[in-house]
Amino acid sequence: MDILQRGARELGIDLTPGQLEQFETYYRELVAGNKKTNLTAIIDYAEVQRKHFLDSLTLRPLLTPDILSGNQAVIDVGTGAGLPGLPLKIAFPTIKLALLEATAKKAAFLKHVVGRLGLKDVEIITGRAEEVARDPAYRERFALVAARAVASLAALAELTLPFAAVGGQAVALKRGDIAAEMAGAQQAIELLGGGLAEVRPVAPGGLDDGRVLVVMTKIKPTPAAYPRRSGMPAKRPLT
Repeated sequence: MDILQRGARELGIDLTPGQLEQFETYYRELVAGNKKTNLTAIIDYAEVQRKHFLDSLTLRPLLTPDILSGNQAVIDVGTGAGLPGLPLKIAFPTIKLALLEATAKKAAFLKHVVGRLGLKDVEIITGRAEEVARDPAYRERFALVAARAVASLAALAELTLPFAAVGGQAVALKRGDIAAEMAGAQQAIELLGGGLAEVRPVAPGGLDDGRVLVVMTKIKPTPAAYPRRSGMPAKRPLT
């Protein structure tokens, strides 16, 4: 895990030998699980370190003291194989984490790997974001909402901002030129209770492909009409 260790240091994160071993275990479980369930197209050892683990850790600046202490929670929406949530949990074991995944087989993998890694305070939620976000137990309950999905920014805003508490943040991990996407999404972000979105470039060692964090701050409650029914945010983004 040399690539991960060096890149993490650039982000101000010093991983312990025990944490590096957890990442090794996670990698092995990811490769093994990928043979049974389509978890990721990236399984090369070096690429997983760069494009999965290190990419996830670029969220470090958004982890406030209240999040790091476990007083406020983080949710990873559409987590898939546990990214970016599980790398953050390994690096910062005191955070309180929820992993939201719609596919039952992927959720089963997450339960398995959380057990193998010995992680505590990790809740795995099986369901679609459009439905779970209407549950009072999860709606506007999180200080940080993260999503790595490849959906448009307008769709991601509708799938993430309803989970964010007022004063919290929703962040989409993106890459490439997103200027047009940003322009088309700002009205949706404001409609959903967010303020002006901020784009933060991230470029630790090995991640030189234009990756950015699009940070949306929740400034008022999301109207009760959102999110719309399952599938609608992706099919008809709010623009």
